[in-house]
Amino acid sequence: MGLDGKVCVMTGGGSGIGRSAAIMMAAEGTTIVAVGRTLSKVEDVKAEIEAAGGTAAAFGLDVADHEAVNDMTKSVLDSYGKIDILVNNAGHSSVHRKLLTTTPEELRQVVESNLMGTVFCTQAAIPSMLEAKRGTIINVSSMAGTNPSLLAGMSYSAAKAAVINFTHFLSAEYVNTGIRATVVIPGEVDTPIMNNRPVPPSSEARETMVPAEDAAAAIALIARLDWRTAIPELVIRPTMRRDMAGEIGTS
Repeated sequence: MGLDGKVCVMTGGGSGIGRSAAIMMAAEGTTIVAVGRTLSKVEDVKAEIEAAGGTAAAFGLDVADHEAVNDMTKSVLDSYGKIDILVNNAGHSSVHRKLLTTTPEELRQVVESNLMGTVFCTQAAIPSMLEAKRGTIINVSSMAGTNPSLLAGMSYSAAKAAVINFTHFLSAEYVNTGIRATVVIPGEVDTPIMNNRPVPPSSEARETMVPAEDAAAAIALIARLDWRTAIPELVIRPTMRRDMAGEIGTS
């Protein structure tokens, strides 16, 4: 029970939910391995954690790069001897949201970052978890995966739906091994990814969204639970519902 002494690999750890969760869990004694495409961002998170007395490492890589993921995982196991928690939080959407405007490259990038990266990181971490007979895998999806919309876009909605399916597959394949898998399904969270929408939400709209710190608290809650307890799926969404029709755009 608890997070003290645990080792957590946090993808998408340089900003938004990943950054908040990394800092929050580090404050409870977790060694954080922050992973992100922009090395400077995860190094900033590492520095912030260490300045507060915590332990952290930083890796700049694309989670869709299978070889880089395997090398990172080997380095973590060589340094710390274990991976207790894997949070697959990395992912992004595309500029174009509609079927006929989405380019092949956009579709490929969205699927690679959201789905393939989640699979690759899980494949890399699972063997050590099986050996330890313990492990927590937390995959961050989106309500776009359960309620696809023009606002979220075709590629992102499909990829996040696949992440939900993949998480439940993990629970089926690794039943009774001591490994538990959870999918977190957030609604609108106030993170930098909102700036990539065709029509970025206003500051007033952002005030009604789930703060990144609250989404991070949900992740920490799941990771903190005694190993005997699993939460297969957790939905977190804003209390206030708002009209988003004007933010769909034409892309």
